[in-house]
Amino acid sequence: MTTKKMQKQDRLTRELAVINEIAQALNRTVDLDEALRTTLAHVAALFALQTGWIWLLNEQTGESYLAAAQNLPPALTEKPQRMEGACYCLDTFHAGDLAGAANVNVITCSRLSGLVDGTANLRYHASIPLYAQGKPLGVLNVASTDWRELSADDLRLLYTVGDLLSIAIERARLFAASVQLGVVEERNRLARELHDTLAQGLSAIALHLETADVLLDAPDKLDQTRQAVRQALTLTRATLDEARRSVHDLRAAPLEGRTLAVALKNLTQEVATKYNLTSMFTAIGSNRPLPVALEAGLYRVAQEALTNVGTHAQARKVRVELLVTPDKVQLTLQDNGRGFDVASIIENRYGLTGMTERMKLLGGELQIESEVGKGAKIMASVPLVDGDTAKLVK
Repeated sequence: MTTKKMQKQDRLTRELAVINEIAQALNRTVDLDEALRTTLAHVAALFALQTGWIWLLNEQTGESYLAAAQNLPPALTEKPQRMEGACYCLDTFHAGDLAGAANVNVITCSRLSGLVDGTANLRYHASIPLYAQGKPLGVLNVASTDWRELSADDLRLLYTVGDLLSIAIERARLFAASVQLGVVEERNRLARELHDTLAQGLSAIALHLETADVLLDAPDKLDQTRQAVRQALTLTRATLDEARRSVHDLRAAPLEGRTLAVALKNLTQEVATKYNLTSMFTAIGSNRPLPVALEAGLYRVAQEALTNVGTHAQARKVRVELLVTPDKVQLTLQDNGRGFDVASIIENRYGLTGMTERMKLLGGELQIESEVGKGAKIMASVPLVDGDTAKLVK
């Protein structure tokens, strides 16, 4: 066998080994975030690249969001707004120009254009389109400081990796949808249980009260009347406890079909109008889908915090910011009110206990910064990687 043929055989063997390794890794998980991180790590190792990121299209809105990233330069991590909105590669993808292996190509990164510091010398990246049965899913970008032109074999291999990732994305989304369907079915079951519990309990209570009402006309039946009333009270307490338990289990997301960003924006405006405040709301990365339980928890925290601003802070301005990155989601609320001494405040005052417990249940934390006369700042932060939140229903 000639040297050239041996080199070709070695390359094919290596490519098959890499593809097999990536396929096995993707087959081990149905979690979308894990699949994305796994692919980025393998691609970076395969091509000796330092940086990579993945854009996905939101299934409901069609808007792109940063779904995963590895080793982004400081210019992008410290200014997450630079990863918002359109760019050259996404515009090209939406235009359909990235379809086909021949067009998996090197593109100048418009997000780093004009920047000098904090770019880690990155200027170009390869863009790999992600499709599933003709449906656009997103774009995989990989970059290196010492970028070289990729060979036709490299591009073909990257396109194969993109195909594997596309299949993994579709599978993860189908699994998440099936889990969500199970949640809806469980919610409906609890609703039926709640209806049955209340109906049976209230019927029994009514029966005992009717008995007591009849016995009131008989003075010699006072003990029986008391007994009927006591039984009605006992049943009332039991039914109330059962109703509370069911409602707690049944508690649905308060967003009413809206995205978290839209719901928070509307909430901020409503509170500002009610308490005559000047408000500002900003959202970065809000196109990224989040677990339902996480959205509900953050909304409730914002609701409690904004109510506190309106009723206790004596503030004139309030600012709310939602930041979503591949690693975390952070909700920040800041006012210019009278402030307070964080060290001396009673923990359950202003609903702080409830907000703290909500964040703990989500695997996150609540941070409070305030000084007397200098307003207050509340930050609710939840990691989206390697935490309990990754297991929440999406």
